[in-house]
Amino acid sequence: MTDSRTAPYAALLLRVSLGVMFLAHGLLKVFVFTVPGTVQFFDSLGLPAVFAYGTIAAEVVGGALLVLGIGSRWVSLALIPILLGATWAHAGNGWVFSAPNGGWEYPLFLALTAAVQSLLGDGAYAVGTKFFGQGSVPQLQRA
Repeated sequence: MTDSRTAPYAALLLRVSLGVMFLAHGLLKVFVFTVPGTVQFFDSLGLPAVFAYGTIAAEVVGGALLVLGIGSRWVSLALIPILLGATWAHAGNGWVFSAPNGGWEYPLFLALTAAVQSLLGDGAYAVGTKFFGQGSVPQLQRA
């Protein structure tokens, strides 16, 4: 049984940690790998350059929205394809992320956490709840 008193805080912790992770990976692509380097990597995978730009934008903007708690359900759902793409990109490297060039278990785990976030909603201390009136945790109707 879910404890409705602590569930909003669980959603908050998941939302902020997932948002920070997206921000970190998006900014890594900008400041460490550089945008041209990220485009080149995507090209080496056979992906169009526009996917690199879209991924960077989605990770930075989506990460910020998650940290703030704005549209967390939809943002999390929208970011799942990015994570599944990362899973695909790392699939040939093996299971463990410490493998050369990173394994695929970490992006798959993150895709699942994004799915959980979409089910939980914003959680506590969400800016979106104040402006959009979204409930952080849906209340179940008892029969």
